[in-house]
Amino acid sequence: MYTKKFDIRWSDLDANRHLANSAYQNFMSHTRMAFLIANGFGQKEMAQFEVGPVIFYEHIYYFKEVFQGKPITVSVEVTGMSEDGCFFEFKHNFYDYKGRHLAQCEMLGAWMNLRERKITALPEALAELIKEFPKAKDFKVLTKEDTRKHGRIPKDISPEEL
Repeated sequence: MYTKKFDIRWSDLDANRHLANSAYQNFMSHTRMAFLIANGFGQKEMAQFEVGPVIFYEHIYYFKEVFQGKPITVSVEVTGMSEDGCFFEFKHNFYDYKGRHLAQCEMLGAWMNLRERKITALPEALAELIKEFPKAKDFKVLTKEDTRKHGRIPKDISPEEL
């Protein structure tokens, strides 16, 4: 499990003076990127191969409020990956300074070719690298069907309905 500590800044709070939804997402994104960089898969490698991550969903479960004043720790674990490395799934946990579980997030994403703007399998060099990432105990091999497990698909409407 990879972890990163954060101080709660004034700008991380919402009108209720607790951690805003957007701050949870920012902390998770920062932790994921730090994890990727620590495992040899940073911006340089993404730029070299013209790939970038896209997020399909982030399901956040909130257990306790988070307030300013004490640091929090955010963890990330790889819980799933397709055989070609195209799809990935991460789990994040949020803990207070005493180790109390504050929130959890399950997220699913894929790699996108930044030139073609399409979901893509990773180039061999990156696919080999990502296969070596530390994996969670509940890790599973993902398939394309896993990206639709919640039954959400796009449904267009005609411009007249707008």
